[in-house]
Amino acid sequence: MKLSKQVPLNALRVFEAVARHGSFTRTGAELGMTQTAVSYQIKLLEENIGEPLFLRRPRQITLTDVGEQLAPKVAEAFGMLNEAMAEARGDTQTMLTISSVPTFAANWLARRLGSFQLAHPSMAVRLDTSDTMFDLAREAIDVGIRSGQGEWPGIRAELLLKTTFTPMLSPRLAESIGGVHRPEDLLKLRIIDPGDPWWEQWFEAAGVRKHDLATRTRSRLGSQSIEATAAMAGQGVAILTPAFFAEEIAYGRLYQPFELMCDDGRGYWLAYPEGRRNVAKIKAFRAWIVEEMRAENASRKSTQKSISGA
Repeated sequence: MKLSKQVPLNALRVFEAVARHGSFTRTGAELGMTQTAVSYQIKLLEENIGEPLFLRRPRQITLTDVGEQLAPKVAEAFGMLNEAMAEARGDTQTMLTISSVPTFAANWLARRLGSFQLAHPSMAVRLDTSDTMFDLAREAIDVGIRSGQGEWPGIRAELLLKTTFTPMLSPRLAESIGGVHRPEDLLKLRIIDPGDPWWEQWFEAAGVRKHDLATRTRSRLGSQSIEATAAMAGQGVAILTPAFFAEEIAYGRLYQPFELMCDDGRGYWLAYPEGRRNVAKIKAFRAWIVEEMRAENASRKSTQKSISGA
């Protein structure tokens, strides 16, 4: 792929917008251009490169392989230019946009985000919660909190929290059957979402191979936050990640009857485009969340040590 000495900057700007929107019409609306002008700029860029960048179909355009390679790099370059211009203008306020999966946002991030804003009073924060895996290289998002195994092309991912899990319920519900002393005792109670594969894995690790999970009525509440709320209300036993519910455990709203924890190899990751790792606001958020996680892990280990030594 050969470029001439003069790169058509305006055409690249149009290309970045078309790649992001997947539409000449929406790009024209954003940039204040006619659809014909947008098409002309794309044609100029394709002639400059010598390769088509979009496949044009009726009512649909998609990136070619060359376009797919070019789009994230162009988006990254314009992002860096915008950051540089903001610094040159001396902007006192920067917007940090975070996209997070709902469980992490509700049960960890929202409870602590205020301390980040106190440390960075000139930085505005916008939190978007969604299970959608946005393209961080193209969307107007600075950092993402993703659930998975940390393998996303072009994305730097740093593990924040392993997805460990164990059964939890309200103390009152446990008392209703004379206490939960053995893993089998859980089967005397309603299981919230018995179709969740975590249950099968945990019972297997606990040595319980005979259970009736497959014949129980299925119920899916959609997130750990909702399942925990149902468990605290005495509606059944949920299988949850204790790190998200430290306060509920401490105040006796949730009870963890067994120390046995399992994990499925997944985790919660801080994710951002590799090429934007040196952007000041991303570096600031990364430093803050890594330190918060380190302090929390140290506190949790200290608490566990004091309990085991008591």
